[in-house]
Amino acid sequence: MQSQARITAIGSYVPQRVLTNAHLEKLVDTSDEWIMTRTGIAERRIAGDNEFTSDLIRHAVEDMVERYDVDLQDVDYIIVATSTPDTIFPSMAAGVQAQFGIPSCGAVDIQAACAGFAAGLQLANGLLLSGSHKKIVVIGADALSKITDYSDRTTCILFGDGAGAVLLETISDEKGDLMAAYSQTDGKGGNHLYLNNIGTSILGQEVNGSDYLVQNGKEVFRWALSEVSEGVRKLLLRGGLDPEHIDWFLPHSANRRIIDAICERTGISQEQVLTTIRTNGNTSAASIPLSLHEGVKDHRVAAGQTLLLYGFGGGLTQAGVILRWSL
Repeated sequence: MQSQARITAIGSYVPQRVLTNAHLEKLVDTSDEWIMTRTGIAERRIAGDNEFTSDLIRHAVEDMVERYDVDLQDVDYIIVATSTPDTIFPSMAAGVQAQFGIPSCGAVDIQAACAGFAAGLQLANGLLLSGSHKKIVVIGADALSKITDYSDRTTCILFGDGAGAVLLETISDEKGDLMAAYSQTDGKGGNHLYLNNIGTSILGQEVNGSDYLVQNGKEVFRWALSEVSEGVRKLLLRGGLDPEHIDWFLPHSANRRIIDAICERTGISQEQVLTTIRTNGNTSAASIPLSLHEGVKDHRVAAGQTLLLYGFGGGLTQAGVILRWSL
């Protein structure tokens, strides 16, 4: 019997520092009402001055180990999805290997922006199904406050920091957790959401050289409504499911208006949405695992439920999976 992949542990971490809408009112021309109406965000967690993505990752993995008493010594691969690594190389995944003393494993960072965690699950599932690996840690983590311009009210109201980690293992069972997957990229739209501190063009299109994240919110919103909504429908079709068969929809926490619009276009009910956008803001690759772990901790997510996880963002890239939750 072919081995299948199952999620056997989950952990998360958000920094202690809180950035509320009231705080932002003192930095830029905005208001709590304006932010809440357009984004659904009330506050964000912000990394300390000496706290970076590697720190968020370490805390999330420690949380996973403590909650589920898992042994990482036989982990044979680590995948970290992040757009804000402390260093380009060595990778953040290599840092996890070193911090936890894992003796023999592969380690790689992937960069798929807000779709990174779902993409990481897809890659891990493929490695496990191939039989080449048996135990993989997948992490989504970002410290977006480090690349946010706090004089730009169109972006600084959105972003927060955090990390989430899951452990996937092979099982000899008839059914694994991952039921279906979908991914799609429109690289020509990459100039609508980018971080560019080296070159001055993306695919021949001139862009601003900056140390800060740059976003064309209107274009990203338009893309999400049409292409991401279509991607969610295609994922449901691949899973042979209708929207009402999904217990929980965990979208990337871009902003509440985008999530509401996707739900309206796909037929997914607002009551099926699980997100931490109100308290964490947009945490990029961390947003889905943060929402998932919150649902597990408060017992909304339970064994036997069907979950649709869907990330989308810079690239422009989207990736999603349907899970049968068994933890």
